[in-house]
Amino acid sequence: MATAATNLSEFDKTALPDASSLNFGIVVSEWNADITEALCQGAIDTLRACGVPSDQIKRINVPGSFELVYGSKLMQGQNVDAVIAIGSVIQGETRHFEFVCQAVAAGIKDLNVRAEIPVIFCVLTDNNHQQAVDRSGGKHGNKGVEAAVAAIKMASLK
Repeated sequence: MATAATNLSEFDKTALPDASSLNFGIVVSEWNADITEALCQGAIDTLRACGVPSDQIKRINVPGSFELVYGSKLMQGQNVDAVIAIGSVIQGETRHFEFVCQAVAAGIKDLNVRAEIPVIFCVLTDNNHQQAVDRSGGKHGNKGVEAAVAAIKMASLK
């Protein structure tokens, strides 16, 4: 989705559904916290800019991206209209990256298929730390902004 010519933070809030009465849950991985906190802030700022009061945004932290699935499942039961799962997995020297990325993507997909509350996938899966920085407030904008826009759209489908 992100390319050298794309800024993920660009959106037209007047083209979005009214979000002022919607409740959102955000589940944030503590691993790669510099990245996930920036993504979370982008999501919160976007929700607030679109009229969502602070008290209608709930947040929980989980240790790592693998735990986002369970955290998102818990958040689906917390009277929210959509959940944003925020994580960052950066390629290392082992296949651990592949296993975590595949499990998290499949787990979030399963939550979307089985439950009535949409879960937005905001998990960066980058080759290196700089790519993650570029997508969490750097030269490509902030993927958290895009996730919040998707959450508003998905919550409004119901």
